[in-house]
Amino acid sequence: MSHPKIAHTDHEVLEVIRARWSPRAFDLSRPVSHDAQKQLFEAARWAPSSANEQPWQFIVADRFTSADGFAAMLGALNEGNQSWAQYAPVLVLAAARIDMEKSGRPNQHAWYDTGQAVTLLAIQATSMGLGLRQMAGFDREKARVAGRVEPPFEPVVIMALGYPGAPDALPNEKHREMETQPRARRPISDFVRQLRIDD
Repeated sequence: MSHPKIAHTDHEVLEVIRARWSPRAFDLSRPVSHDAQKQLFEAARWAPSSANEQPWQFIVADRFTSADGFAAMLGALNEGNQSWAQYAPVLVLAAARIDMEKSGRPNQHAWYDTGQAVTLLAIQATSMGLGLRQMAGFDREKARVAGRVEPPFEPVVIMALGYPGAPDALPNEKHREMETQPRARRPISDFVRQLRIDD
C-alpha cells in the first residue's frame, strides 16, 4: 500500500486506514471485476445498523457493462464532479431506507447506518488497491431517476470507484495539484473531550 497519500498519523492505526484516500484520477484500462465488486458489497453488508435494519441500497453504474446507466448516473453529478468522474470505471449510488422495514416508523439512524456501510466498503476497497471517492455534489432528484430509487429510499451519496490512475490525466489543473498534496486532518484534541462531571 505504498503511495504518496499515506497519512502521517499522530498515533498508531491500521495501515489500511492510513492508506485510504479519495482519488479523482482513475485507470480506465483496468475495469473493476464483478468478483471485486461483490467483495466490496460483502464488506458493506456486515456494517452495524440500528435494530439490524441494514437500511442501505447500492445502485452500480459500471461503464463497461452499461454505458447508458453510467451516463445517466454521471448526469446526476454537478459540473465540477462530472469533469473528472466521467473517466471513472464505476459510479455507485448509495441510498438509505428512511423508515423501519419492520414497523414503518421513521428510521432516524438510516443515513448514519448507510454511512457505516460505505465506510466498510471504502476500507475494503483500499485493501484491494482500489480507489473510491464519495461525492455530495449531485442533484438528488436526478440521482433518484437515474438509479430508479423508489421511496422509502433516499439518495445519500454517489461514489466513483476504480484503480487509481495518473493525476496528469485529470483535465483540471486544481484537481491535478490536489491529487498529489499531502493529506491533513485536525488533531484529535480539536474534537475529543473527556467528560468529568466533577469539573
